Amino acid sequence: MRIGLYPGTFDPVTHGHGDIIRRACALVDRLVIGVAINRDKGPLFSLDERVDMLQAVTRGMARETGCDIVVHPFENLLIQCARDVNASILIRGLRAVADFEYEYQMVGMNRALDSSVETVFLMADARHQAIASKLVKEIARLEGDISKFVDPLVATRLLAKFDR
Repeated sequence: MRIGLYPGTFDPVTHGHGDIIRRACALVDRLVIGVAINRDKGPLFSLDERVDMLQAVTRGMARETGCDIVVHPFENLLIQCARDVNASILIRGLRAVADFEYEYQMVGMNRALDSSVETVFLMADARHQAIASKLVKEIARLEGDISKFVDPLVATRLLAKFDR
């Protein structure tokens, strides 16, 4: 069984994330979505909220793609998380050159820690290249329309965070 790990904070999960998830499912039998606790980033949503939203958003994707999708919170090193879930592939989404520079460094470090885990980069679809969770939160906070960027369930929960 080919197992991939797609890590991130998913604060919140966007259509861009969904695009990467669908495409990653074509590459693996099981896709583990690693939800990073990452207290340093100070997420808007709690870990439980992010896990719950991802489970809801990916339920249909799993049926659609036939891929076993598992949402898995983690707080340790990414390579250790990959070992914990038996993943041999790390899935990373790229939107821009700046993403690549950071990811390039991460690949080097991850390979030094465990050369048996391969990293696969998926370029964001052109329709989703501008979508970033940080920007979606800012648009929601400033009362803009976020319906093009996130699932309706996520939009409802995000707007509730800003008392809307």
